[in-house]
Amino acid sequence: MPKMLVTGFDPFGGESVNPAFEAVKLLPDEIAGYEVVKLEVPTVFTKSARVLEDAIDREEPDVVLCVGQAGGRSAMTVERVAINLVEARIPDNDGEQPMDEPVRADGETAYFATLPVKAMAKAMNDAGVPAFVSYTAGTYVCNWLMYNALYLLARKRPEARGGFVHVPFATEQVVGKANGMPSMSVSVMADALRAALEACVANDEDIKVVSGETH
Repeated sequence: MPKMLVTGFDPFGGESVNPAFEAVKLLPDEIAGYEVVKLEVPTVFTKSARVLEDAIDREEPDVVLCVGQAGGRSAMTVERVAINLVEARIPDNDGEQPMDEPVRADGETAYFATLPVKAMAKAMNDAGVPAFVSYTAGTYVCNWLMYNALYLLARKRPEARGGFVHVPFATEQVVGKANGMPSMSVSVMADALRAALEACVANDEDIKVVSGETH
């Protein structure tokens, strides 16, 4: 059976929960004929890349989807591009805070997601969940992991496809935050991720219509 490797981060930045992995945990064990392998990765630059590489070597997945939290965004955002730059606004969970450094010295300036990002956003919208294509994954651990996923797949499993989705704050995370801070329930995030993964299987090539975008 073909495999999907779906990753989510542990809590960071003083939060007690990370909705990325909480949503991943709610995914079924099989989607569209693919086994779903769920993996929690540390919000640590060096460790996250090693954990991901070990999982790719072990599982030999056909699809890799990494999921992270982007607090402040109001929708699911499917990332189009990862850049070869790290600028950590805050330390990671191990205190690492690289600035103005490449993710991989021998890597490309940027890698584009090889998953059908527009089709994924449309599938989530069709499922009743707000979603957009995004052209910035930031310069923190999310961009780092997306870049590493695409770098590793290009070298180890060029036939496999990879990408990244950002999720908003979970509803319980915005208690005590500024009035109007956007959020989403974890169960809705999980429904959206399932729709996005089904779209990955159904679309060998991306669709041309963009349902929305963020910058």
